[in-house]
Amino acid sequence: MIRTATAADVPVIHAMIRELAAYEKAPDEARATEEQLREALFGEQPAAYAHIAETDEGVVAGFALWFLNFSTWRGVHGIYLEDLYVRPELRGGGHGKALLTELARICVERGYERLEWSVLDWNEPSIQFYRALGARPQDGWTVFRLTDGELAKLGAAEADG
Repeated sequence: MIRTATAADVPVIHAMIRELAAYEKAPDEARATEEQLREALFGEQPAAYAHIAETDEGVVAGFALWFLNFSTWRGVHGIYLEDLYVRPELRGGGHGKALLTELARICVERGYERLEWSVLDWNEPSIQFYRALGARPQDGWTVFRLTDGELAKLGAAEADG
């Protein structure tokens, strides 16, 4: 079963984010607090959204955390899937597919034309899973990121006219 996350789900989402970071070999990079997640998901102006996958017994199996993006080429919003995670012991039960199906349903219902996400190059099980759903990698694109000191340095620089 897939349901929209509630504020009561924040602790379990937080725990699963830490599990995901450990799986991705970057446990020290997951620094978000429960308070930050609560504000981002359920504050006055939510910046992100989450869905929960549960087993038939009501056990939380995984989550999808996403936000809106915008395509200047298509002129409409899309969904950017920040995190998709299913607990290892519950993988293979259809929870990941159900979460992606729900996000695709939201896209179709709202007229969004893209559902996008990134996957680590070494994560072959996930890559094969996504390909089986019909998703295709975007060849020719490389993700860039500014964080920490580099972000602060550029943010403090004066813009050249």
